[in-house]
Parts: sequence; structure tokens; C-alpha cells
Amino acid sequence: MAAASREKELERERLKETVRLRLQELDVGDKFSHLPLRKASVLLPLTIRAGKLHLLLTVRSMQLRRSPGEVCFPGGKSEAADKDEIDTALREAQEEVGLEPEKVEVICRLVPGIDKMNHLVTPVVGFIEHTFQATPNPDEVSDVFVVPLEYFIEPLNHKTLPYKSSSGSLGWMHCFMYEDQEHKRSYKIWGLTAHFAVFLALVIFGKRPTFEVDYDLDNLISSAEKNFMNLYASLSERKKSNL
Repeated sequence: MAAASREKELERERLKETVRLRLQELDVGDKFSHLPLRKASVLLPLTIRAGKLHLLLTVRSMQLRRSPGEVCFPGGKSEAADKDEIDTALREAQEEVGLEPEKVEVICRLVPGIDKMNHLVTPVVGFIEHTFQATPNPDEVSDVFVVPLEYFIEPLNHKTLPYKSSSGSLGWMHCFMYEDQEHKRSYKIWGLTAHFAVFLALVIFGKRPTFEVDYDLDNLISSAEKNFMNLYASLSERKKSNL
């Protein structure tokens, strides 16, 4: 048993190292931190279970005013005491699911998004232990679950929905339905949460998904940055026209 356990640990470390190297190449750091938008961050917690990469997700409490019952990553708005986007993501994850900051191996920051409230939302990717047991804060989180990362490029149930972005432009939004056998529940994952999950899966697996995406898959990071800056520019234009 001990030998088998050691072999599994070695396999996990090999997979982690592959992912680390891939993600560190695409770390945007504080490249977008100067933009004059209110800041928020989410943690994309990667964990390895049964030899495969999984993402930990939460369900927002029904008591919350904004987006009650929706699936999201641990995260929230920046506070004055936060040093940077990483600090925000780690603090929020501890508050929401009891994940201690020192138990997260932060890997990188990826291209941000803009949410419905016009916050600049930075996704922070980090590894957490496969043994982590969440302790959800009931005021903020009603449920915690994991999804195989590969589901976000090879889903069983996916559709695209038309939507109007915060800048007023029309686009398409990913929507996944995930049947969780462990919880015997179905989860709807969409919006910015799905956007970040898809991008992370594309980055790590480097293969074409089974559905259309708005990226040049041969120049993933540059096309993601271009898409984001186009969104930001159209938001800025809309703000000017409303003055």
C-alpha cells in the first residue's frame, strides 16, 4: 500500500510540474492592474483526483443579493488591505470555503474579464491538496463541488447563449450543465465562471474543444488579450457617451 501511495504522489507531482510550466509561460502578472476599473479576483483552485485535473467551484448562497444560487469560483471584491489580486483571491477563498492561504500554491494570473458590475476580475490559478475538505461559510456559499477540467473542452452538455456584455456589445456565452454523481445534483456553469474555466482548459490541454470559441487557438494568449482589450475599449467608449 505504501509503495502504491508513493507512486500516486509521484504521478500527481509530475502532472503538477507539467501544468506549472505551461501556466507560468502565460502569467500576465500585473499587466492589467493599472486599468481604472474597480477590482475583483477569483481563485481557480486546481486539484488532482484519480490522476486527473479538477476545478473546485462553489454555489452562491440564496441569501446573497447578487446572483444567488449561481455557480462561481471563490472570490470577490478587492479590499484596501489587499496587496494585489492574488491577496484578494486568497482572502476571499479563506472566507468562503475555509481554504487557508498557505495551503494554496499560486501558479499565475490569467487574462482578466469584466463582470456585470464593471469590475475588472482577475483569475488567479493555484493548486490545492487533493485531500482538501471545504468548510463553506453559509452566509456566502451553499455548496462546493469539483468538475474535471477536461469537461470544459469536451463537455457532455454545452450550449452557447446570446448575451449583451457590460460594454453593450452582443456576444455568445458558454453554458455547461454538469451532472455530479457524488452530489447527485446538476450544476449550471455559465457566464464569466465558464469563460475562465474554458480558457484555463484550453491553456493546459492545448487541444481544440468540441465547440466554437472566440480565440485564435494558435495564438491563445495574444488573442485572449486582444478580446479583453476590445471589451475594455468598448466599455470606455460607452462610459464616455453616457457622460
